[in-house]
This record gives sequence, structure tokens and C-alpha cells, in this order.
Amino acid sequence: MTSKQLAQWCAWLADNRKAENIMILDIAELSSVTDFFVIASGTSEPHLRAIKREVTDKLKESFGISPTAVDGSDHTEWQVLDFFDVIVHIMTPDAREMYDLEGLWKDAPRVAPRKPAAPKKKTASIAKAVSKK
Repeated sequence: MTSKQLAQWCAWLADNRKAENIMILDIAELSSVTDFFVIASGTSEPHLRAIKREVTDKLKESFGISPTAVDGSDHTEWQVLDFFDVIVHIMTPDAREMYDLEGLWKDAPRVAPRKPAAPKKKTASIAKAVSKK
């Protein structure tokens, strides 16, 4: 799976849990740290947890992909999932406004979040994960 496909999957899975204002930033040309940021908002701590669990559980179940690091506890307003080439930021609207990642990375091209193409391998697992939605 390419890093762009992974970013699309992360955004799509966040949308499964009604994340708001989902944005994908392509920062590959601007940073040596990662290729994509996925930024999504949740309305409360339980909502943030649900988004985080949806992304982590479905990627693990469908593709065997787990984050290399997770930052922020279940009781913080900003949680980060680091998949190395893709970093997912799940934030409350207040935290998102305060830290303004979109403004800090304003030169990064935006990638439209949409349902990602399925990788050629593990197609049956993807259908299973989608059907559980």
C-alpha cells in the first residue's frame, strides 16, 4: 500500500466514525519526517477515542498495519497516530484552532479525502471490514 493510499484509508475510516473537517495534507516535498498528515476533528473525548479506535482497529484487521507510535491519552484533546509515512491527528475543534496545523503547513497540497482504492492483496479482508460498518 502506498503512503497516499494509507492516508486515504485513514481519512475514510475516520469518516466512518463521523469525524469532522477531515483534511489530508501532502507534506512529502516539505518535510523529511513523513509524507502525509491526516487531520480530523471530533466533538468530545469519547468521539476522539471512537475515531482513533476505528482507524487503528480496521487497519490492523484488514491490512495488518499498526501505528509505530501513539501520542495522547484517551483523555486528551489531541491524539496522534504515527504510521511513519502517514501521521493522523485527531483533535477537538478548539485544539485544532489553537495549533492550526493547516496554517503551519499552508504550502502543502491538499488531497481530497475519498474512498480509497483497495490494494490488490487482502481484498476479502477489506470487504469484511467495510461490511461491518
